[in-house]
Amino acid sequence: MYTFLILIHSIVRWLILPAIIFALFRGFRGWFQKKAFTETDDTVRHVTATLTHIQLMVGYVLYFNSPFIGYFRAHFKEAVKQFDFVFFGMIHITLMTIAIIVVTISSSVAKRHQSDRSKFKTMTIFYLIAFIIILIAIPWPFSPLSARPYFRGF
Repeated sequence: MYTFLILIHSIVRWLILPAIIFALFRGFRGWFQKKAFTETDDTVRHVTATLTHIQLMVGYVLYFNSPFIGYFRAHFKEAVKQFDFVFFGMIHITLMTIAIIVVTISSSVAKRHQSDRSKFKTMTIFYLIAFIIILIAIPWPFSPLSARPYFRGF
C-alpha cells in the first residue's frame, strides 16, 4: 500500500501544479481586467482547493505509514543530523500543511466576498503565497533541500 500511495502522491502533484497555475492565471486576469467572477472561476477555485486537500490527506497517510518517517521518529537524535530526514520529517509536512491551510482559507474567504474583484484578489494573492510555499516544499530532482524523481514508480 505504501508504494501505491507514493505513486498517487506523485501523480496528484502533477494535477495540483497546473490547477493552481490555471487558478492564478484566471485570478490575475479577472482581478486586473475587472472581469466577472464566473461559474468557471468558482469551479477552478473549488477544484484546486479540493485537489490540495486530497494531496494533503494522501500525504498524511504516507507520513504516518512511512518507514522513513518511522525511523525519523524512533531515532530522532540521530536522524535530525541528516537533512533528508529533517526535510521529510519536519519541513515538507509543515510547509505543505501551511500551504493547504492558506489555500483553504483563501477559497473559503473568496467565495464569500460580494464583489468579483475582491474574490479574484483574495484568491490570487493567497493562491500565489501557497504556490510559492508548495514550490519550495516539493522535493524536486534539482532541489538542494531533498531530491526525488519527477515521477515515483512502483
